[in-house]
Amino acid sequence: MKDMNETRIPTFDDVLAAHERIKPHINRTPVLKSEYLNGLTGADLYFKCENFQEPGAFKVRGASNAVFGLDDEQAAKGVATHSSGNHALCLSYAAGRRGIPCNVVMPRTAPEAKKDAVRRYGGVITECEPSTSSREATFAEVQARTGGEFVHPYNDPRVIAGQATCSLELIDQIDGLEAVIAPIGGGGMISGTCLTLSNKAPGMEIYAAEPEQADDAYRSFKAGHIIADDAPVTIADGLKVPLKENTWHFVSNYVTDILTASEEEIIDAMKITWKYLRIVMEPSCAVPLATIIKNPDTFRGKRVGVIVTGGNVDLDKLPWIK
Repeated sequence: MKDMNETRIPTFDDVLAAHERIKPHINRTPVLKSEYLNGLTGADLYFKCENFQEPGAFKVRGASNAVFGLDDEQAAKGVATHSSGNHALCLSYAAGRRGIPCNVVMPRTAPEAKKDAVRRYGGVITECEPSTSSREATFAEVQARTGGEFVHPYNDPRVIAGQATCSLELIDQIDGLEAVIAPIGGGGMISGTCLTLSNKAPGMEIYAAEPEQADDAYRSFKAGHIIADDAPVTIADGLKVPLKENTWHFVSNYVTDILTASEEEIIDAMKITWKYLRIVMEPSCAVPLATIIKNPDTFRGKRVGVIVTGGNVDLDKLPWIK
C-alpha cells in the first residue's frame, strides 16, 4: 500500500522541526545505568528509557509528529494505521490529545495490554490475522471506510523524523558515546537513529538487534536488498514486520551491523533487566541487551547507548512463567 507520505526520505531539518512540535506531548526520558550490567558485559551501558513515555513506548514521538503536523482539514477526518501494538496505542494517544478519531488494525494475537491501551486512549480496533498480508488487506478496508490519514508505523517520513528525536536527546544527555544499539523490526527507530547520528555524530557506530526467529532485517542487510517474511513467530511481538523502502535507505547506508539473539537469550536479557535495572521492558526491548551479552568483543570497553523502546507488557503472560 503506497501513500504520498511514504515516498520522501526525511532530513535532519525534519528532525529539528519534529523535536519542537512534539515537546508538549512527550517526556524527555531518563538515561539509567547499572554497575551489574556493566560488569556482566564489559561495556559502559546507558539505557535510554522510552518505556517511561506516557503511552509506554518511543512510538509516541513519531505518532505525535504525524498527528500534530496535520492541517485542520486533514485532522478532521482522523488518522488510521495498522500495528502490532505500540504504534497503535501511541497514535491513539496522540489523536486523543488532538481530539480527532483514530482507527487501528491489530493482529488478533497482539498483547491484551496493548489492545487495552488503544481503547483507553480512544482508538477503535479492527482485528486481523497475524500476518503482514492480512494486516495490510484489512487496513485497506478500514481506511476506505473511515477516510483517515494513513500514518504508517515506520515507513512514514514524519514518523522516522519523530523517532529520530530520541537519539537527539540521548547524545545531549550522555557525552562521548561510541555506539548506539536499538531493536529492529520495520526499522523506524533505527532509521531515526541513523538520521540523527549521521548528522550529529557521524563517527558513531549504529547497531540493530533482532530476534533469530524474525531475522529478515539481518538477512536483508547481508543480501543487500529487502527480504520480507510474512508471519514470523517470536516472543518479540514488536519486531515481526519487514523493512520498507524508507527504512531500508537508512539501514543499508548507515547501520554498522545487525546482531541477532535466540528466544531464550531474549527472555534471559528481559529477566536480567527487570532484576538489575529495575524497569519493566517488553521482550522486543530486551533484544539489544541480549545481543550485547552474546557479542562481548563487539562492545567491550565502549560507551554504548541502549534504546529501551517500550514497556507495555501483559503481566499475566510473562515469558518465564510456565
